[in-house]
Amino acid sequence: ILNNQRVSGAENMKIILVFVFIAPLVLSARAEKDYSSFDSPASPETKSRFAMLDDVRILANGLLQLGHGLKDFVHKTKGQMNDIFQKLYIFDRSFYELSLQTSEIKEEEEQLRQTTARLQINNEEIKNLSQEMNSKIEDLIQNKIQLQEKVWGLEDKVTKLAIIQPSMQETKEISSLKAFVEQQDNHIKQLLKIVEDQHVQLDRQHNQIMELEDKLNHIELQELAENSFTEEQTAPEVIPFPVRNATAVTYGSDGAAPDCTALYNSGIQSSGVYVIKPNNSEAFEVYCETKFGSSWTVIQNRVDGSLDFNQTWDAYANGFGDLNEEFWLGLKKTYSITNQGDYILRIELKDWKDNKRYIEYAFRLGGPETDYTLQLSRISGSIPNALPEQTELRFSTADRDVDIINDFNCPENYLGGWWHSECEETNLNGKYVAPRSRGRLDRRKGLYWKPKKGRYYLLKATKIMIHPTDLKSFD
Repeated sequence: ILNNQRVSGAENMKIILVFVFIAPLVLSARAEKDYSSFDSPASPETKSRFAMLDDVRILANGLLQLGHGLKDFVHKTKGQMNDIFQKLYIFDRSFYELSLQTSEIKEEEEQLRQTTARLQINNEEIKNLSQEMNSKIEDLIQNKIQLQEKVWGLEDKVTKLAIIQPSMQETKEISSLKAFVEQQDNHIKQLLKIVEDQHVQLDRQHNQIMELEDKLNHIELQELAENSFTEEQTAPEVIPFPVRNATAVTYGSDGAAPDCTALYNSGIQSSGVYVIKPNNSEAFEVYCETKFGSSWTVIQNRVDGSLDFNQTWDAYANGFGDLNEEFWLGLKKTYSITNQGDYILRIELKDWKDNKRYIEYAFRLGGPETDYTLQLSRISGSIPNALPEQTELRFSTADRDVDIINDFNCPENYLGGWWHSECEETNLNGKYVAPRSRGRLDRRKGLYWKPKKGRYYLLKATKIMIHPTDLKSFD
């Protein structure tokens, strides 16, 4: 804009200069002509005088109009310059505020990292101290056992000498041993109290570390480009899970395995497609994945978008796809497995930078009479939760949406059957969308994970699998 205004101003100045230089020449030529005509008898004096006045008036009017034009041009240029300076001021101010916010976020992140490092060091020290205390307690317990054996021997002697008056030396020996045993018991009680306090402190330290790690994960998730996750943790977090059954799933009367875990325990310990037969169900094929010293039954797998997951209710109930590639096992088959006992639901996610995260739930899956209602309770994970807990979530598809909210069909608008809850922003059976599709509407219909407080995280691959809760491999 400034360059265009400069060019326009330069052209106007050139016009003014040309006009200023030409005007005197015209007047001079006109005067000479009038003078020569004054000497000629054919041109009267009055006619020459009036002609010169007309030329002057025309020139004056031209200059006046040019002056008005220049005045308007100057006013417009000043207004444009003021607008430009105002926009530059607003931009500078916004950039400065953004820089301050970025600095504050970086300082807070650094403080959180330092605090986490200190807490981890303290946690290691407490763990070492706890191990030393446990070792001392074991030694004391062994000493106590030995002392108890000696006491029992002395009690036998006392019983034998009940009729005979014990000697002074034996009486002193018994008294000293009893005092020593009591002293050891008191010492053991004190050590147990110290160990108990140490465990309480360890639990507090662990909770603080988990809270700080969640904050760090939240900051890092917001700063990553392409909606990517942070690096996967080296070892998955395992939290004890309350078991409703005390016995594992057993084989049926015909000897068929009820799930992948039973196959693993029978000696089949490699990943692949196998036939299982849950109790009170027909036999069918499943994909078993071996990991963590056991085998998991996979109920959903998405890797490249080669399979369309926008299917009907019957397709989701019976299953679809290739078990060696992308597939959905089917609600009926999944229910027949989980109806045998307590199971863990594990969801594994991978973003477009190949970073991996996971989350595990204790869950209950209802039967067809409940539209396969799902209830979740988080156990562990390396990503914030994005599914409602302790809530009955009904499965629905575009052709069978049992909970239409405000005339908005979730499966039809989000493309894929899922346990929708008020059309929340998470759908692992949605449309497979690559990162280049950056439109918000496309992402809402895509394959993504959306925590309650956070952005959309576009996913490259997902896997959902189940595992019994009462196995030795989780001890």
